[in-house]
Amino acid sequence: MADKFDEATQKELAQFLEHQQAEARLNSQIQKFTSMCWDKCVTGSIGGRFSRGEESCLVSCVDRFLDTSLFVVKRIEEQQGKPPA
Repeated sequence: MADKFDEATQKELAQFLEHQQAEARLNSQIQKFTSMCWDKCVTGSIGGRFSRGEESCLVSCVDRFLDTSLFVVKRIEEQQGKPPA
C-alpha cells in the first residue's frame, strides 16, 4: 500500500506512525507508573481524601518518576548527539 504514495508522503506517514508509537509507549509508561505509585502509597480505604502519609508518598513517587524520566531523556539525547532540551 505504501508503494502508492510518493516519497514525501511516505516520509510523512512514517513520521506520523513514529509519533503515534512514541505516544503509545508514553501512555503505557504513565499507566505503569500510576499503578506502581498507587500500589505503593495508597494503603487505606478509598475515601474523599488521601491520608497525609499517602499524599506525601504519592508526591515523592511522582517526583522520583519525573526526575528519572528527565535523566533518561537527557542521556538518550547525549548518546544521539542531540543538544538537551
